[in-house]
Amino acid sequence: DLSASQAAAEAVRNQQQNSLTGGRGGGSTSAAVSTRVEKMVPLSAFVSMGPGIAPLSIAHQDGFVSTTFSYSVPEGVTLGQSTAAINRVMAEINVPISVHGGFIGTAGLAQQSMASLPWLILAAVVIIYIVLGMLYESYIHPLTILSTLPSAGVGALLALLLFRIEFSMIAFIGVMLLIGVVKKNAIIMIDFAIQLQRAENLAPREAVYRACLLRFRPIMMTTMGAILGALPLAIGVGEGYELRQPLGVSIVGGLVVSQALTLYTTPVIYMYLDRFGSWCGRIWHRFYGGAFGHEPNAAPAE
Repeated sequence: DLSASQAAAEAVRNQQQNSLTGGRGGGSTSAAVSTRVEKMVPLSAFVSMGPGIAPLSIAHQDGFVSTTFSYSVPEGVTLGQSTAAINRVMAEINVPISVHGGFIGTAGLAQQSMASLPWLILAAVVIIYIVLGMLYESYIHPLTILSTLPSAGVGALLALLLFRIEFSMIAFIGVMLLIGVVKKNAIIMIDFAIQLQRAENLAPREAVYRACLLRFRPIMMTTMGAILGALPLAIGVGEGYELRQPLGVSIVGGLVVSQALTLYTTPVIYMYLDRFGSWCGRIWHRFYGGAFGHEPNAAPAE
């Protein structure tokens, strides 16, 4: 029967094991193991055992054996500076090509976040253009408002370089806040110029000139309020200032440079883009009829 067959097979297996181990019953390395071809092979053919120091567990990362080194960032040093120092040391000691290093935990998340920053900025600019395009029902005037953003970004980066502060996630948050403030200043000027041009039938040059004169005080009040609000963060006093300082420096630097440039460049860009829009309207009307980028009356921004 079946039980008799199983007992016979077990007896044959034990006999083979005793023959391989010399009749000693088999230590751990002499014990026979079954192979794919059903032939008993001693375990000592694969491993050698002896006393020694070994890890309790072997960690793996992405399928490779890994070892984790933990470190703490000292006061006055940012996470980006510490990762840059580690990468520099890795390049100097000439580690073998088979050894790879990487960051996990907080440092790894920071690197992943920094890699996605350009796409986030691009998405923010596209969304702003779409919203402004729907507000003005125009393809041209949103570009005038967005033209103020490059100078703000350059100012933020120059300020960070001047104070030797790395462009971190906190600095990126400052740039995003900067985009909102600078865009608001441009809207105050451009929206009022559009209203004057439509309501009083003024030429673009005269409309934007009057808008600059009449809206200069609100623009400066908005800018100075944002600068003075971010100035304590930029000075960097108190415990944990390393986390807050990039936010203040990026905002203050971006606002100063943007305010100094856009008061001169925005009216010029407005006139050139208005001419370009009129030219596109004539071409559109010639080939397709109707109006290109019709812009109804809009109330000035408050």
